[in-house]
Amino acid sequence: MGPGESVYEGMVIGENSRPEDLDVNPTEEKHLTNMRSSTADVLVRLQAHHRLTLDEALEFVREDECIEVTPSSVRVRKVVLPKVQRLKTARLARK
Repeated sequence: MGPGESVYEGMVIGENSRPEDLDVNPTEEKHLTNMRSSTADVLVRLQAHHRLTLDEALEFVREDECIEVTPSSVRVRKVVLPKVQRLKTARLARK
């Protein structure tokens, strides 16, 4: 996702280095405090965002995700959008 794009709950906006999902809110800004540490605000270089093609999205998607194709974009999102419902569904699937 690029800067300024609208997002919604359940939308996949990035990649995590670990296998489990990480729920984040990209619309919240970082809280600034007057307490600083030498390692807290280390400068991290981010890669430029990359728009997925349909073929790339098909390779990227997992079993609990689906691909949303509109005339202007290709998006990956969760099948069950609300986080609480996803947790309940996963818990029931483990039983």
